[in-house]
Amino acid sequence: MEEKVKAALAIEDGTFVEGYAFGCEDCWAEGELVFNTAMTGYVEALTDPSYAGQILMMTYPLIGNYGVCRDDFESDGVKVEGFVVRELCRKPSNWRSQLSVDELLREYGVPGIEGVDTRMLTRKIRVYGAMKAVLATGDYDKEKMLERAVEQPSITELDLVDRVCVKEPKRFESDGKLEVVLIDCGIKMSIAKQLVKRGINVTLVPYDYPAESILDLDPDGVFVSNGPGDPSRVEATIDTIKELVGKVPMAGICLGHQLIGLALGAKTFKLKFGHRGANQPVKDFETGRVFISSQNHGFAVDEKTLPRNVRVTQINLNDGTVEGLKHDDVPLMSVQYHPEASPGPHDTYFFFDDFVKMLKEY
Repeated sequence: MEEKVKAALAIEDGTFVEGYAFGCEDCWAEGELVFNTAMTGYVEALTDPSYAGQILMMTYPLIGNYGVCRDDFESDGVKVEGFVVRELCRKPSNWRSQLSVDELLREYGVPGIEGVDTRMLTRKIRVYGAMKAVLATGDYDKEKMLERAVEQPSITELDLVDRVCVKEPKRFESDGKLEVVLIDCGIKMSIAKQLVKRGINVTLVPYDYPAESILDLDPDGVFVSNGPGDPSRVEATIDTIKELVGKVPMAGICLGHQLIGLALGAKTFKLKFGHRGANQPVKDFETGRVFISSQNHGFAVDEKTLPRNVRVTQINLNDGTVEGLKHDDVPLMSVQYHPEASPGPHDTYFFFDDFVKMLKEY
Protein backbone atom coordinates (compact mmCIF):
# COMPACT_ATOMS: atom_id res chain seq x y z
CA MET A 1 0.00 0.00 0.00
CA GLU A 2 1.33 3.42 -1.03
CA GLU A 3 2.32 5.60 1.91
CA LYS A 4 0.27 8.78 2.14
CA VAL A 5 1.95 12.19 2.06
CA LYS A 6 1.31 14.47 5.03
CA ALA A 7 -0.49 17.80 4.70
CA ALA A 8 -1.48 20.58 7.09
CA LEU A 9 -3.86 23.52 7.29
CA ALA A 10 -3.06 26.63 9.38
CA ILE A 11 -5.67 29.29 10.14
CA GLU A 12 -5.08 32.86 11.30
CA ASP A 13 -6.77 32.22 14.67
CA GLY A 14 -4.02 29.72 15.54
CA THR A 15 -5.87 26.56 14.53
CA PHE A 16 -3.53 23.96 13.03
CA VAL A 17 -4.77 20.62 11.70
CA GLU A 18 -2.91 17.82 9.95
CA GLY A 19 -4.11 15.29 7.42
CA TYR A 20 -3.06 13.68 4.17
CA ALA A 21 -2.19 15.30 0.86
CA PHE A 22 -3.76 14.87 -2.55
CA GLY A 23 -3.29 16.84 -5.72
CA CYS A 24 0.04 18.66 -5.76
CA GLU A 25 2.13 16.88 -3.11
CA ASP A 26 4.86 19.46 -2.50
CA CYS A 27 2.88 22.69 -2.62
CA TRP A 28 1.94 25.72 -0.58
CA ALA A 29 -1.34 27.62 -0.99
CA GLU A 30 -2.82 30.56 0.85
CA GLY A 31 -6.14 32.34 0.77
CA GLU A 32 -9.44 32.87 2.54
CA LEU A 33 -10.85 29.59 3.90
CA VAL A 34 -14.53 29.24 2.91
CA PHE A 35 -17.03 26.38 2.92
CA ASN A 36 -19.54 25.10 0.38
CA THR A 37 -22.56 23.09 1.55
CA ALA A 38 -23.47 21.45 -1.78
CA MET A 39 -23.56 17.64 -1.83
CA THR A 40 -22.51 17.47 -5.48
CA GLY A 41 -20.88 19.79 -8.00
CA TYR A 42 -17.31 19.78 -6.74
CA VAL A 43 -16.00 19.88 -10.33
CA GLU A 44 -17.96 23.04 -11.11
CA ALA A 45 -16.85 24.57 -7.80
CA LEU A 46 -13.16 23.77 -8.33
CA THR A 47 -13.26 25.42 -11.77
CA ASP A 48 -15.39 28.42 -10.77
CA PRO A 49 -13.29 31.63 -11.15
CA SER A 50 -15.23 33.16 -8.23
CA TYR A 51 -13.10 31.01 -5.90
CA ALA A 52 -9.83 32.68 -6.93
CA GLY A 53 -8.00 33.78 -3.79
CA GLN A 54 -9.80 31.19 -1.65
CA ILE A 55 -9.17 27.76 -0.17
CA LEU A 56 -12.38 25.80 -0.66
CA MET A 57 -13.71 23.36 1.92
CA MET A 58 -16.65 21.04 1.21
CA THR A 59 -18.98 20.26 4.12
CA TYR A 60 -20.24 17.04 2.53
CA PRO A 61 -17.94 14.36 3.99
CA LEU A 62 -17.18 12.23 0.90
CA ILE A 63 -15.91 14.01 -2.21
CA GLY A 64 -14.82 12.56 -5.54
CA ASN A 65 -16.96 9.42 -5.81
CA TYR A 66 -18.28 10.27 -9.30
CA GLY A 67 -14.93 11.50 -10.55
CA VAL A 68 -14.25 14.38 -12.92
CA CYS A 69 -15.73 15.09 -16.36
CA ARG A 70 -14.19 17.99 -18.28
CA ASP A 71 -17.58 18.83 -19.80
CA ASP A 72 -18.54 20.09 -16.33
CA PHE A 73 -15.73 22.67 -16.16
CA GLU A 74 -16.88 26.26 -15.60
CA SER A 75 -13.59 27.70 -16.91
CA ASP A 76 -10.31 26.59 -18.45
CA GLY A 77 -9.13 24.85 -15.28
CA VAL A 78 -8.99 24.72 -11.49
CA LYS A 79 -9.30 28.19 -9.93
CA VAL A 80 -9.34 27.48 -6.16
CA GLU A 81 -6.08 28.03 -4.29
CA GLY A 82 -6.48 24.81 -2.28
CA PHE A 83 -9.06 22.13 -1.48
CA VAL A 84 -10.12 20.72 1.92
CA VAL A 85 -12.26 17.57 2.35
CA ARG A 86 -13.08 15.07 5.08
CA GLU A 87 -12.60 12.01 2.89
CA LEU A 88 -11.44 11.78 -0.72
CA CYS A 89 -12.57 9.01 -3.06
CA ARG A 90 -9.47 8.13 -5.05
CA LYS A 91 -11.16 5.51 -7.24
CA PRO A 92 -14.32 7.09 -8.68
CA SER A 93 -17.09 5.07 -10.32
CA ASN A 94 -19.13 6.84 -12.99
CA TRP A 95 -19.51 6.30 -16.75
CA ARG A 96 -18.74 10.00 -17.42
CA SER A 97 -15.60 10.12 -15.27
CA GLN A 98 -12.35 10.92 -17.10
CA LEU A 99 -10.06 11.32 -14.10
CA SER A 100 -10.12 11.58 -10.30
CA VAL A 101 -10.10 14.75 -8.18
CA ASP A 102 -6.58 13.83 -7.10
CA GLU A 103 -5.45 13.70 -10.73
CA LEU A 104 -7.27 16.94 -11.57
CA LEU A 105 -5.53 18.90 -8.82
CA ARG A 106 -2.16 17.40 -9.75
CA GLU A 107 -2.68 18.57 -13.32
CA TYR A 108 -3.17 22.18 -12.21
CA GLY A 109 -0.63 22.20 -9.36
CA VAL A 110 -3.21 22.77 -6.63
CA PRO A 111 -2.82 21.14 -3.19
CA GLY A 112 -5.54 19.35 -1.28
CA ILE A 113 -5.87 17.96 2.24
CA GLU A 114 -8.10 15.13 3.45
CA GLY A 115 -8.61 13.47 6.82
CA VAL A 116 -9.40 16.67 8.72
CA ASP A 117 -12.50 17.49 10.76
CA THR A 118 -14.39 19.66 8.26
CA ARG A 119 -17.40 19.83 10.60
CA MET A 120 -15.30 21.47 13.31
CA LEU A 121 -13.71 23.86 10.80
CA THR A 122 -17.10 24.78 9.33
CA ARG A 123 -18.55 25.49 12.77
CA LYS A 124 -15.53 27.66 13.53
CA ILE A 125 -16.07 29.72 10.36
CA ARG A 126 -19.78 30.09 11.09
CA VAL A 127 -18.97 31.47 14.53
CA TYR A 128 -15.92 33.62 13.76
CA GLY A 129 -16.31 34.24 10.03
CA ALA A 130 -14.21 33.33 7.00
CA MET A 131 -10.51 33.46 7.91
CA LYS A 132 -7.17 33.56 6.15
CA ALA A 133 -5.41 30.21 5.94
CA VAL A 134 -2.41 28.34 4.56
CA LEU A 135 -2.47 24.80 3.14
CA ALA A 136 0.81 22.94 2.70
CA THR A 137 1.63 19.44 1.48
CA GLY A 138 4.88 17.48 1.79
CA ASP A 139 7.48 19.19 4.00
CA TYR A 140 6.04 22.09 5.98
CA ASP A 141 6.94 24.30 8.91
CA LYS A 142 4.09 24.76 11.40
CA GLU A 143 5.33 28.11 12.73
CA LYS A 144 5.90 29.56 9.26
CA MET A 145 2.44 28.44 8.19
CA LEU A 146 0.75 30.03 11.19
CA GLU A 147 2.77 33.20 10.70
CA ARG A 148 1.82 33.49 7.03
CA ALA A 149 -1.84 32.74 7.81
CA VAL A 150 -1.88 35.96 9.81
CA GLU A 151 0.37 38.12 7.62
CA GLN A 152 -1.04 37.39 4.16
CA PRO A 153 -3.28 40.12 2.71
CA SER A 154 -7.04 39.96 3.23
CA ILE A 155 -9.23 39.18 0.23
CA THR A 156 -10.44 42.79 0.43
CA GLU A 157 -6.90 43.88 -0.41
CA LEU A 158 -6.51 41.71 -3.52
CA ASP A 159 -7.33 42.49 -7.16
CA LEU A 160 -8.49 39.07 -8.36
CA VAL A 161 -10.68 39.76 -11.40
CA ASP A 162 -7.75 40.50 -13.72
CA ARG A 163 -6.36 37.01 -12.94
CA VAL A 164 -9.37 35.14 -14.26
CA CYS A 165 -11.01 37.16 -17.06
CA VAL A 166 -10.39 36.98 -20.81
CA LYS A 167 -7.76 39.33 -22.24
CA GLU A 168 -9.34 39.72 -25.68
CA PRO A 169 -12.97 39.63 -26.88
CA LYS A 170 -14.38 36.18 -27.60
CA ARG A 171 -17.51 35.17 -29.56
CA PHE A 172 -20.21 32.58 -28.84
CA GLU A 173 -22.65 32.20 -31.73
CA SER A 174 -26.28 31.08 -31.46
CA ASP A 175 -29.04 30.47 -34.00
CA GLY A 176 -30.68 33.80 -33.09
CA LYS A 177 -30.19 37.47 -33.93
CA LEU A 178 -29.97 39.14 -30.51
CA GLU A 179 -26.52 40.51 -29.66
CA VAL A 180 -25.27 40.80 -26.07
CA VAL A 181 -21.94 41.99 -24.73
CA LEU A 182 -20.99 39.91 -21.68
CA ILE A 183 -18.49 41.66 -19.40
CA ASP A 184 -16.18 38.99 -18.01
CA CYS A 185 -15.29 39.51 -14.35
CA GLY A 186 -14.60 35.78 -13.85
CA ILE A 187 -17.46 34.15 -15.69
CA LYS A 188 -18.88 30.70 -15.16
CA MET A 189 -19.29 29.41 -18.70
CA SER A 190 -22.76 28.07 -17.89
CA ILE A 191 -23.96 31.70 -18.01
CA ALA A 192 -22.83 32.10 -21.61
CA LYS A 193 -24.36 28.71 -22.47
CA GLN A 194 -27.75 29.74 -21.04
CA LEU A 195 -27.72 32.93 -23.13
CA VAL A 196 -26.70 31.12 -26.32
CA LYS A 197 -29.41 28.53 -25.69
CA ARG A 198 -31.96 31.37 -25.86
CA GLY A 199 -30.85 32.63 -29.25
CA ILE A 200 -28.36 35.24 -28.07
CA ASN A 201 -25.02 35.83 -29.76
CA VAL A 202 -22.52 36.62 -27.03
CA THR A 203 -19.40 38.78 -27.27
CA LEU A 204 -17.33 38.17 -24.15
CA VAL A 205 -15.12 41.16 -23.28
CA PRO A 206 -12.59 41.85 -20.46
CA TYR A 207 -13.76 43.49 -17.24
CA ASP A 208 -11.99 46.75 -18.16
CA TYR A 209 -13.40 47.02 -21.69
CA PRO A 210 -14.44 50.69 -22.20
CA ALA A 211 -18.12 51.61 -22.38
CA GLU A 212 -17.53 53.42 -25.67
CA SER A 213 -16.09 50.27 -27.24
CA ILE A 214 -19.04 48.23 -25.96
CA LEU A 215 -21.52 50.67 -27.54
CA ASP A 216 -19.55 50.53 -30.80
CA LEU A 217 -20.53 46.85 -30.97
CA ASP A 218 -24.20 47.99 -31.10
CA PRO A 219 -25.46 45.34 -28.65
CA ASP A 220 -29.10 44.69 -27.81
CA GLY A 221 -28.01 44.34 -24.19
CA VAL A 222 -25.11 44.11 -21.76
CA PHE A 223 -24.62 41.39 -19.14
CA VAL A 224 -22.16 41.57 -16.22
CA SER A 225 -20.78 38.23 -14.98
CA ASN A 226 -19.89 36.76 -11.63
CA GLY A 227 -16.31 36.85 -10.35
CA PRO A 228 -14.01 36.79 -7.32
CA GLY A 229 -13.12 39.19 -4.54
CA ASP A 230 -14.31 42.52 -3.20
CA PRO A 231 -16.61 44.31 -5.69
CA SER A 232 -15.42 47.76 -4.58
CA ARG A 233 -11.99 46.99 -6.06
CA VAL A 234 -13.35 46.42 -9.60
CA GLU A 235 -13.43 50.13 -10.38
CA ALA A 236 -13.03 49.77 -14.16
CA THR A 237 -16.24 47.75 -14.48
CA ILE A 238 -18.13 50.04 -12.10
CA ASP A 239 -17.19 53.04 -14.27
CA THR A 240 -18.25 51.18 -17.41
CA ILE A 241 -21.65 50.32 -15.92
CA LYS A 242 -22.18 53.95 -14.88
CA GLU A 243 -21.69 55.06 -18.49
CA LEU A 244 -23.98 52.36 -19.90
CA VAL A 245 -26.97 52.72 -17.56
CA GLY A 246 -29.96 53.95 -19.57
CA LYS A 247 -28.22 53.54 -22.94
CA VAL A 248 -28.73 49.80 -23.27
CA PRO A 249 -30.64 47.07 -21.34
CA MET A 250 -28.45 45.55 -18.63
CA ALA A 251 -28.37 42.58 -16.27
CA GLY A 252 -25.89 41.12 -13.80
CA ILE A 253 -25.25 38.00 -11.75
CA CYS A 254 -23.43 37.69 -8.40
CA LEU A 255 -20.38 40.01 -8.58
CA GLY A 256 -22.10 41.63 -11.56
CA HIS A 257 -25.12 42.33 -9.32
CA GLN A 258 -22.86 43.93 -6.70
CA LEU A 259 -21.05 46.04 -9.31
CA ILE A 260 -24.37 47.28 -10.67
CA GLY A 261 -25.39 48.23 -7.12
CA LEU A 262 -22.14 50.16 -6.64
CA ALA A 263 -22.52 51.89 -10.02
CA LEU A 264 -26.01 53.05 -9.02
CA GLY A 265 -24.65 54.64 -5.82
CA ALA A 266 -25.24 51.86 -3.28
CA LYS A 267 -22.61 50.31 -1.03
CA THR A 268 -21.57 46.71 -0.45
CA PHE A 269 -20.41 44.91 2.69
CA LYS A 270 -18.60 41.69 3.50
CA LEU A 271 -20.71 38.84 4.84
CA LYS A 272 -19.54 36.94 7.90
CA PHE A 273 -19.03 33.64 6.08
CA GLY A 274 -20.85 34.16 2.79
CA HIS A 275 -23.38 32.06 0.90
CA ARG A 276 -21.85 29.07 -0.87
CA GLY A 277 -23.98 26.08 -1.74
CA ALA A 278 -26.98 24.89 -3.72
CA ASN A 279 -29.78 25.23 -1.17
CA GLN A 280 -30.24 28.97 -0.45
CA PRO A 281 -33.92 30.01 -0.14
CA VAL A 282 -34.89 33.20 -1.98
CA LYS A 283 -38.24 35.00 -1.95
CA ASP A 284 -39.46 36.91 -5.00
CA PHE A 285 -41.62 39.90 -4.04
CA GLU A 286 -43.20 40.25 -7.50
CA THR A 287 -44.69 36.74 -7.53
CA GLY A 288 -44.63 35.80 -3.84
CA ARG A 289 -42.80 32.64 -4.82
CA VAL A 290 -39.96 31.09 -2.81
CA PHE A 291 -37.34 29.14 -4.71
CA ILE A 292 -34.08 27.36 -3.91
CA SER A 293 -30.95 28.82 -5.46
CA SER A 294 -27.29 28.09 -6.04
CA GLN A 295 -24.93 30.71 -4.59
CA ASN A 296 -21.26 31.57 -4.22
CA HIS A 297 -20.43 34.99 -2.80
CA GLY A 298 -18.90 36.68 0.21
CA PHE A 299 -20.23 40.23 -0.27
CA ALA A 300 -23.71 41.74 -0.51
CA VAL A 301 -25.43 44.99 -1.51
CA ASP A 302 -26.49 47.18 1.41
CA GLU A 303 -30.23 47.73 0.95
CA LYS A 304 -30.23 50.90 3.07
CA THR A 305 -27.91 52.66 0.60
CA LEU A 306 -29.91 51.99 -2.59
CA PRO A 307 -31.28 55.02 -4.47
CA ARG A 308 -35.05 55.51 -4.47
CA ASN A 309 -35.52 54.48 -8.10
CA VAL A 310 -33.92 51.05 -7.49
CA ARG A 311 -36.07 48.46 -5.75
CA VAL A 312 -35.30 45.16 -4.10
CA THR A 313 -37.17 42.39 -5.92
CA GLN A 314 -35.86 39.38 -3.99
CA ILE A 315 -34.33 38.61 -0.60
CA ASN A 316 -32.47 35.73 1.01
CA LEU A 317 -34.78 34.10 3.56
CA ASN A 318 -31.90 32.98 5.76
CA ASP A 319 -30.52 36.43 6.56
CA GLY A 320 -32.64 38.98 4.67
CA THR A 321 -29.85 40.14 2.36
CA VAL A 322 -30.60 41.54 -1.09
CA GLU A 323 -30.94 38.88 -3.81
CA GLY A 324 -32.48 40.90 -6.65
CA LEU A 325 -32.66 44.47 -7.94
CA LYS A 326 -34.62 46.31 -10.62
CA HIS A 327 -34.41 49.91 -11.80
CA ASP A 328 -37.72 51.75 -12.09
CA ASP A 329 -36.64 54.11 -14.88
CA VAL A 330 -34.36 52.12 -17.18
CA PRO A 331 -34.17 48.45 -18.31
CA LEU A 332 -31.80 47.06 -15.69
CA MET A 333 -32.02 44.07 -13.36
CA SER A 334 -29.66 41.88 -11.38
CA VAL A 335 -29.60 38.89 -9.03
CA GLN A 336 -27.14 37.83 -6.34
CA TYR A 337 -27.59 34.08 -6.78
CA HIS A 338 -26.61 31.93 -9.79
CA PRO A 339 -29.68 31.35 -11.99
CA GLU A 340 -27.62 29.16 -14.33
CA ALA A 341 -27.10 26.78 -11.35
CA SER A 342 -24.35 24.34 -12.42
CA PRO A 343 -24.48 22.84 -9.92
CA GLY A 344 -27.79 23.31 -8.19
CA PRO A 345 -31.55 23.51 -8.73
CA HIS A 346 -32.99 24.91 -11.96
CA ASP A 347 -35.67 26.95 -10.17
CA THR A 348 -34.23 30.27 -11.39
CA TYR A 349 -33.60 29.67 -15.11
CA PHE A 350 -36.43 32.15 -15.66
CA PHE A 351 -33.98 35.02 -15.05
CA PHE A 352 -32.52 34.43 -18.51
CA ASP A 353 -36.00 34.33 -20.04
CA ASP A 354 -36.82 37.64 -18.33
CA PHE A 355 -33.61 39.10 -19.74
CA VAL A 356 -34.54 38.05 -23.29
CA LYS A 357 -38.01 39.55 -22.80
CA MET A 358 -36.43 42.82 -21.63
CA LEU A 359 -34.19 42.93 -24.71
CA LYS A 360 -37.13 42.41 -27.06
CA GLU A 361 -39.30 45.02 -25.35
CA TYR A 362 -36.68 47.76 -25.23
